[in-house]
Parts: sequence; C-alpha cells; structure tokens
Amino acid sequence: MDISKAVCPECQTPMSIQRLVCPRGHVAMEGEFEAPTLAGLSLEEQLFVTAFLRCHGSIKRMEDLFEVSYPTVKNRLNAIVDKLDQALDAPSSNLQILERLEHGELTVTEALAKLR
Repeated sequence: MDISKAVCPECQTPMSIQRLVCPRGHVAMEGEFEAPTLAGLSLEEQLFVTAFLRCHGSIKRMEDLFEVSYPTVKNRLNAIVDKLDQALDAPSSNLQILERLEHGELTVTEALAKLR
C-alpha cells in the first residue's frame, strides 16, 4: 500500500500515521508521524531503488540483474526520481497544521499539540 497517498474513504482527507508499535510488544509510540519519502514508491519501485543502491549505481549491473536495456533502466530511474521530487515538493504535515491554524481550523493549543 502506498501509505503516502492513503486517504480517508469517508471524507477523502489524507490519512496520517499515528501509532508505531514494536513487533515484540515492548514499546508503542503515539503521535503524528510522517511517512518516509521512499514509502511513497510502489513496492516494485522500492525494490528497484534497493537493487540500484546494492549495485553501487552501476547501470550495467542493473541491466544484467533485471535483463533490460540501458534506456529501460534510465527511464525507470528517471520516473522514480520524478516521483520523489514531487513528494519532496508536497507540503509537510507541519506546514498543513500551521495552515489550518492560520485559517482558524485549529486553536493554538490544538496546533501545538499536533506539532509535538
């Protein structure tokens, strides 16, 4: 699931991550957490990036690994970079909180609680 694009099925508002849990049950944290930028990529794109890093950026090795041509590797990398650039241009959740405060949708107390 592309968690960076998850929206509420009821009101279409972007969903947020609010709870992190240790899989062994030791610790749980609650708050407002932003998904890492790479989480916005599909699983296939994440695997491609991982392989590229493991190949130390060698397009030749990527060609051999994925059995595709040089232009195909370049096109996939360019598409992923474009997607990451778009995600980095998106406003952060902190900016969204401040904008909601500015528009009177939140009180100062509510905004401070969300920014912590």
